Amino acid sequence: MKQIKDKENSILWIEACGFSLIIALSWLTEIMRIPHFIFGEPFTPNWHRAILRTVVVSLIWIWVHVATRRLLRRLHYLEEFLRICGWCRKVCHDDEWLTMEEYFNSKFATQTSHGMCPECLKKGVQDLKQREQ
Repeated sequence: MKQIKDKENSILWIEACGFSLIIALSWLTEIMRIPHFIFGEPFTPNWHRAILRTVVVSLIWIWVHVATRRLLRRLHYLEEFLRICGWCRKVCHDDEWLTMEEYFNSKFATQTSHGMCPECLKKGVQDLKQREQ
């Protein structure tokens, strides 16, 4: 679960860096007189334009941030589901159907072993006793 949170946070941080860069470039345009050098406009700093750009970009940033968080939460929620065949009990992993043992050996680096849960053990013992009688 921590790995999923780290991925979500890294995506949101990259998004934040991109929007911050847009805002910084917007202010640098006014401070460094870029329109004056590129287009030969007379230098008149337009702070209202820079403030308006910052507000608009910040509003878009908030909307994108909220939408991205919702999508990431939904994606991670759906990724938690494990598709299992109802007939043969194979598990779908990366569009490949694997037996339970193959799936657990490939996905989790653990060895599998077989056993019986207490309920099945009781049922098995009862079945054996019935067969003996």
